[in-house]
Amino acid sequence: MGVLADHQIRDRALNEGMIDPFVDGQRRQGIISYGLSSYGYDARVSDEFKIFTNVDNAIVDPKNFSPTSFVDRQQDVCVIPPNSFVLARSVEYFRVPRDILVICLGKSTYARCGIIVNVTPLEPGWEGHVTLEFSNTTPLPAKIYANEGACQFLFLTGEAICETSYADRAGKYQGQRGVTLPRL
Repeated sequence: MGVLADHQIRDRALNEGMIDPFVDGQRRQGIISYGLSSYGYDARVSDEFKIFTNVDNAIVDPKNFSPTSFVDRQQDVCVIPPNSFVLARSVEYFRVPRDILVICLGKSTYARCGIIVNVTPLEPGWEGHVTLEFSNTTPLPAKIYANEGACQFLFLTGEAICETSYADRAGKYQGQRGVTLPRL
């Protein structure tokens, strides 16, 4: 597997709609950077947040997930409670080509503040807004800034095209828009 370079990401974003909206180059003046980098793309977090709360003494169960475990907010800054997490989504809509696997890593700015960004791999053929999970590992409240950089996506090309893509399997998160909770 090889990693796509900036010009390859640009070509696939502009000609195949791989990333929409696409920002060519890094934007960084007074903000957490986002846009095209040397070998990746720094995506932004939208202003839609689901803040985890345990007001109803819920149990987190991926097979029977209760949406009442979250408080919905639409705002420019989201405060994550201590030792808690927030779900959000990328501003960008991704359409992963059949010969690409996408891996995501958190931005160092957030990591240095004890905020972990978790995203599962984007499989070949998957498309949608990416659901982002921000974990606040600190004993203090932590801020996330909407419409600024959140994480970096790396695009890996396969040596061969896969036999069965995520789209072929009709995966349960195909075409997701907005912040998407666990599904069975």
